[in-house]
Order: sequence, then C-alpha cells, then structure tokens
Amino acid sequence: MNKAQWNAFCTFRSNFKNQISIWNSQLKKQGFSKILSDKQKELAFADNVPDYQIETPLVYNTSLDEITQEDDIKLIVIGDNPGKDEQLIKNRRYLVGQSGKIAEGFFRRNPELGVDFRKNVIILNKTPIHTAKTKELKKLTTQSKQTANVFENSDLFKATEYFSQLLLESQIWMAQYTAQLHINLCKSATDKSNRQAPCQLWLVGYGELKNKGIFLPYAKKLKECYTSSAIADSVFVFQHFSMNRFLIDLRAHTDQNFSLTQNIENIGRIHRKEILFF
Repeated sequence: MNKAQWNAFCTFRSNFKNQISIWNSQLKKQGFSKILSDKQKELAFADNVPDYQIETPLVYNTSLDEITQEDDIKLIVIGDNPGKDEQLIKNRRYLVGQSGKIAEGFFRRNPELGVDFRKNVIILNKTPIHTAKTKELKKLTTQSKQTANVFENSDLFKATEYFSQLLLESQIWMAQYTAQLHINLCKSATDKSNRQAPCQLWLVGYGELKNKGIFLPYAKKLKECYTSSAIADSVFVFQHFSMNRFLIDLRAHTDQNFSLTQNIENIGRIHRKEILFF
C-alpha cells in the first residue's frame, strides 16, 4: 500500500475497533451483554449446533491488526456474520471456520488469480454480531421478543428491541465504512493508467440480501454508497464459500472462452445486478 492507501486503511481500522468498543460499552451499560450471549447460546442449541462457549458476542476481526503497509491488498471480502469459530477468544478472526478454509483453498489452487487469501485480502462482515448460524440473527430479534411477551419479561423485551436496533445500525455502519475504505484504496492507487480498479470488493453470500432478508439494510446502504461511483464495477456479488456454493456456481456458469478471472467477474456482475441493481 502507498502512504495514502495505508492512511485510509488505518483510519478504517481505528474507526472499526472504536465502534466495536462503543457497541460493547452500550451493551454493558444497558445490562444486555449476558442476555445477548444467553440468547446466542439458546438459538444455537435450538438449531442442534454442538455445544460451545460464547466468548465474544460482538466480534472485531483481529486479523486487521496484522496488516502492514507492505501488504498488497487486492480484495475486500464481505462475509455474513461471525460464527462459532470466529468468536472464540483464541481466534476473533473472520472466515477461519470451514467457509474460510474453502476460500483459502480456492485461491491456493488457482495461483493465476495472484491472491493469497490470508495476505492480500481484507475480510469483513455485514455485521459483527455473532450467531452460530446466520439465520439465527432474525430469530435473535423476533423470537426473543415473542418469548418476552409470553412470559411478560420486560428486560428481555427491552434487550430484544436493542438487539434489533444494533443489528440495523451495525449493518449500515459496516456498509458505509467498508465502501468508503474500498473507494479510498482505489482512489489512492499509484498507477492511474490501469483501467481496472486495484482493489475489488466481493460480497459473498447474497441469500439474505434480497427481498425481506436480514441483510437488506446492508444491501441498500452499499448500493447508495456506490451510486455514481467510478469504481462501482469493481463491486462483485457471489454465492457464499460455505458448502462449496461459490465453486458450484462458478462451475455452472463458466464459459470456456474466458479466463478464470473473466468468468469470476462476469458471474459477480450478474449477481450484483440481481441483488444491488447496478
């Protein structure tokens, strides 16, 4: 990264870390920290997830702290939300579970892409709120409210109202600041002669970005950020790496007349127009 890119990244990292601290402080001040972790564990149990310890209900990606100015950032990859492996204190990193291993393996098997998933990629999420499965985010904000009403639990009701607000606020924050980082990294590129943006943004996992999906606020804010942006075409949308859906989709739509890079970008544009409408 050149100096301007490095400054842009450091500003984002500092803001992100500070925002996580603010959200955690608010949870503690309201007395909702334990309620959140209890609900996360309860929802995981209901989904037959093997028992695990809730250690970080709201997860900052500590991998960002290992990025240096010497690193060549080629991708910003946006997953869904931190899962059970990502929230462990020993990790506190995004995409380190099975999905992350699949992504890492894909880039390792395709060196022509020139991407080291753990060295050339900034990994972020649509929200830092942990759940064992993404679908549990919706239950965290609706099912808990129903339970609170049935048992007339005012504390749980207030907590669930706050979780709904936090889910919305965190998505909008992540979309806005991630887009700003991406735009700044591209704008500050040293080589202006190359028409391709020096850094792409990959939005992986789009099932909850459409219709009444839990991540619709993220999609709307991200779209707003790229309106009339010169680098809008460097935003791509894909199936998630989990369950090999990214690779299955790629194989199904590969045109042998194009290179791997061209096929990936073509698929990413198709899904972007389906989901983000630009």
